[in-house]
Amino acid sequence: MEVAHHKVLQLFLSLFLLTRLSSAARQLTESPVNSPMKFQYHKGPLLTGKISVNLIWYGKFKPAQRAIVSDFITSLSSSSKTAQPSVASWWSAMGEYYHLANSKKPSSLSLSLGKQVLDENYSLGKSLTSEQIVHLASKGEQSHAIDVVLTAADVAVEGFCMSACGSHGSSKSGGKGKASKFAYIWVGNSETQCPGQCAWPFHQPIYGPQGPPLVAPNNDVGLDGMVINLASLLAGTATNPFGNGFFQGPKEAPLEAASACPGVYGKGAYPGYAGNLLVDSASGASYNAHGVDGRKYLLPAIFNPSTSSCSTLV
Repeated sequence: MEVAHHKVLQLFLSLFLLTRLSSAARQLTESPVNSPMKFQYHKGPLLTGKISVNLIWYGKFKPAQRAIVSDFITSLSSSSKTAQPSVASWWSAMGEYYHLANSKKPSSLSLSLGKQVLDENYSLGKSLTSEQIVHLASKGEQSHAIDVVLTAADVAVEGFCMSACGSHGSSKSGGKGKASKFAYIWVGNSETQCPGQCAWPFHQPIYGPQGPPLVAPNNDVGLDGMVINLASLLAGTATNPFGNGFFQGPKEAPLEAASACPGVYGKGAYPGYAGNLLVDSASGASYNAHGVDGRKYLLPAIFNPSTSSCSTLV
């Protein structure tokens, strides 16, 4: 089975230490906003049309936890009823990439919530390899879809917490007929294994500036951290699904649409500080995007390839 994947490491920025991550989409950089990058389009396809996002839940998740993620996916679709700034307006920033790919006739991408598959009995055990992640992803639809594997807090995954909080990639479809590839994403729940690495700024970082953690908007450090990483990986999957789309740097460790802006969530962000965010007056939670049914989320900045800067919602 041919597999290509890129990893995302949601680490806070250190003022004193820069670490290189192998195959990391979210790499540490001291000042991403002040370091102009030349994003290149490598002439490969972007995801286009109507795409279903299928969720494969591996391990035990409470219904309320699953709702946090499924509501986020639903929120990606534009809705005039959603308060601003919205998840949908965050996702609309992807349009810049599609315009640059073909300015004469730009395509578009519309995401919607697809099927949800529950594997609560740990069918492959509690320690997974990258190949097993692809196997789990193949349980979803492989046509016009992104298959997202979400692993529970008690599941160890190859590279998890050591070099990655999640990954995205592609693999050959198992369907008959013309050979094709399907896109997949994996994100792990870091709450008990490495929240200081993969759930910042909702948990104290293990390195660097030690500011107080922010209150998670959905009152779940692990799941709110997963949403941040899933959002980054969705942006990378849309604009670089097969390793030959938009990215900067080596193909094996590319900086992509969101991973080029690590640790930036609002204006004024700097290492150890997520930026100026909105704060819920009742819960004290920090967020920058509204979702469906009153949901609030914290989403990463998107790199604007036209201005070579990180674009935030607030």
